[in-house]
Amino acid sequence: MKAVVTVIGKDKPGIIASVSGLLAEHSVNIEDISQTIMSGNFTMLMYADLKNSDLSLAALADLLNDLGKRIGVSIHVQHEDIFNAMHKI
Repeated sequence: MKAVVTVIGKDKPGIIASVSGLLAEHSVNIEDISQTIMSGNFTMLMYADLKNSDLSLAALADLLNDLGKRIGVSIHVQHEDIFNAMHKI
């Protein structure tokens, strides 16, 4: 299963390391990543593969939500099909 992970918040050191580290701990492969800083705000979009992960999408979302609270950013996870359907015209 593939998922889209979005991270938004005030820029600070360690955001990418924290998020990618948690994903690596659970065998989630980051297939594509884009990040930018706009007026001091950090934004990141990751395309991730959960096929080898020990977590369900819901469990991963809970862990990332908790991580986001600890590091002061908003992290959302969506199944790729939902993400794609929301962005179709």
